[in-house]
Amino acid sequence: MPTPPPPNCGAVDIMKGEKVRIRRDIASMSAYTPTTSLEVFAERLGLEADNLIKLDANENPYGPSPRVVEALAKLPNMQVYPDPESGRLRDELADYTGLPAEQILCGAGADELIELILQLFIEPGDAIINTPPTFAMYSFNAPLYHAQAVDVYRRPNFSLDVEAIQEAVAQHKAKLVFLCSPNNPSGGLIASEDIKSLLELPATIVVDEAYIEFAEGRSLANWVGEYPNLIVLRTLSKWAGLAGLRIGYGLFPRALMPHLWKIKQPYNVNVAADLAARVSLGDVDFLLERVRQLVKQRQRMEVAFAELPYLSPYASQANFVLNRISGMSAEYFRDQLARAGIIVRYYKKPRLEDCIRISAGTPAQIDRLLEVLRALANNEL
Repeated sequence: MPTPPPPNCGAVDIMKGEKVRIRRDIASMSAYTPTTSLEVFAERLGLEADNLIKLDANENPYGPSPRVVEALAKLPNMQVYPDPESGRLRDELADYTGLPAEQILCGAGADELIELILQLFIEPGDAIINTPPTFAMYSFNAPLYHAQAVDVYRRPNFSLDVEAIQEAVAQHKAKLVFLCSPNNPSGGLIASEDIKSLLELPATIVVDEAYIEFAEGRSLANWVGEYPNLIVLRTLSKWAGLAGLRIGYGLFPRALMPHLWKIKQPYNVNVAADLAARVSLGDVDFLLERVRQLVKQRQRMEVAFAELPYLSPYASQANFVLNRISGMSAEYFRDQLARAGIIVRYYKKPRLEDCIRISAGTPAQIDRLLEVLRALANNEL
């Protein structure tokens, strides 16, 4: 008799009746839909890439520091594996964050660190708390590591429902609570008193600060040494313009670090990303001036959007603005802008069906965006 499939596996037919057995939950799950490159968008829209304005992924339109471009052009020893501990980078991140290098772990973007945290904590059947609408990768990754993602929806203004989170942690004995501050896609910071209340729970609180540099640097980095159940995630994708190189880092309680080193892939941060991050940290003043320029454009967008009859913007502390659309569907709004060469983010998700997120761009890009939005308001597109 053939050996029966193990639990949680399904059978998928392939060539000539042969079968390969994969997990049933993966066979039935939906794929994550990421944004794509300018070149792909240009091909889809039948436009030249140089004529597109990409405001859908919260990328930094100014790009990296010129020093990074110069350093990467001279990158030596690409034939040699990188430092598995990212030692020099962690030392520089210690200076930047104020937390000892011994409590810092680098990753291929914050996404890898989310996966490492799930690997570290989750046993099959454990629960995590997700607070949608929020960054999709928390709930996307949870089932891959055999965790149940318990959704505790935010209030209509996208603030946390702290009491509901507390109840959900108790009911499901959740090990992890994932929070994004400033939240993506709504842009709001989580109040300090809310974080403190949640840190009293018998769970580890993971605060994703991917956009914190745009929020006047109000990071919880210095809380990590005080709270043994607080993890803070950060990235250089947004403020330093390194999204394409995938480099992030986590600030962890000391007790977790030996176990994280056990499970981290040895060469997870490539030599180009490591060098680019170190050079960026040596050019912080220049890059933070660009951050201030993007904050000005975000503020400009908030004011201009509020004056348009079909947009209702939410206050943001990030490099983007979320808007409720009225008088037309959000999908129609997105498509009209795309035809004009402007790419924005549309969500077809609960509580976000009529929402569009628009990233801050350069002054010239926002000039063009507002020109198109006013033309749409006047039925001139």
